Amino acid sequence: MDSVETKASAKYIRISPRKARLVVDLIRGRDVADAQQILDYSPKAAARVVGKILNSAIANAEHNNKLDPDELYVCRAYVDEGPTLKRFRPRAMGRATRINKRTSHITLVLDEREPRAEAKRRRFRRPVRKKAAAEPEMAPEAQRAEDEESPEAQRADADEAELNADTEAEEDLEEELDVDEETAPEPPQAEADQPELNADTKADDSESED
Repeated sequence: MDSVETKASAKYIRISPRKARLVVDLIRGRDVADAQQILDYSPKAAARVVGKILNSAIANAEHNNKLDPDELYVCRAYVDEGPTLKRFRPRAMGRATRINKRTSHITLVLDEREPRAEAKRRRFRRPVRKKAAAEPEMAPEAQRAEDEESPEAQRADADEAELNADTEAEEDLEEELDVDEETAPEPPQAEADQPELNADTKADDSESED
């Protein structure tokens, strides 16, 4: 069913279009009840005129188009410039200054709001889980091969090989030191002192026998 728009306007209103547009911009796109409240509490002079136009538009929609006032909203609202009345005011030294008395054509268009469609309930999913579900599962062998080919795995293998090489070098060095200690000859001073020690022992034995 096509929506039926209802229009109400007032022409040749003795107010400048600039001042009227400040009020019209406040109610554009709002519900009729909200627009009436805004106009009732607005301190601007144009709010009284716009309020009368809004009430006229509501009456037209209700009586002419058989629309429900509770479902109406301000779909369009605009102000056009009307003819300007020119007046003159005397100034100093015999001069005269022109005064522009501007007029406005104010128009409001009301329409029914479309029924709001029920929002579908969406389930929140984490991006990580969504990505994992989208990707197919890999076989263990393929996963292992991919891990081995990755640069991190290669770097870890290189570090492990370097550590093993350092450990083997330390073990070889310790074995060489142990072998050198076992095969090292006795110092010559110890061999020279050995005969003297034997001679002294024999002398002590002979004295004890005497």
